[in-house]
Amino acid sequence: MKKLTEAELSPTQTRVYEAIVSGPRGGVRGPLAVWLHRPELANKAQQLGQYCRYESSLPPRLRELAILTTAKLWNAHYEWDIHISFAEKYGLSPEVIEALSQENRPKFLNKSEEVVYNFTQELYATRSISDETFAATILYLGQDQTLDLVGLLGYYSLISMTVKAFSVSE
Repeated sequence: MKKLTEAELSPTQTRVYEAIVSGPRGGVRGPLAVWLHRPELANKAQQLGQYCRYESSLPPRLRELAILTTAKLWNAHYEWDIHISFAEKYGLSPEVIEALSQENRPKFLNKSEEVVYNFTQELYATRSISDETFAATILYLGQDQTLDLVGLLGYYSLISMTVKAFSVSE
């Protein structure tokens, strides 16, 4: 799908574009550029994304683990490539990142990371969560972070689907 230039934007698209650019992302790239063709979708999705990525109760390291796991499960290279540096910045170990990149189960030294990984893998693989996984997730993350994790996984599934459906590479 053609990336719209600023000159091609309708007034509604311009309003959404400016909201995205003035926020923490600083620009309209990737899936956001695709969604801008439907400005109300772009607006609602970017609001959800801003919450999930920048404002949720999940610590940034755990957010990035869930994002990388989702990107790898979807084989969404664009999302993977963008989030490697964030994962490193927020303290996800190089060993965990490497294991994810090879589609291997990482050896976790941090129980909350293991819980996020297990929850993410199970939810995507089985489309449900076992009582055991749910209890462990609530124990280590609490209710708020567990809810935010599910929201983040849903949002990054949308990102990954957009990346794959529209062959987003930049």
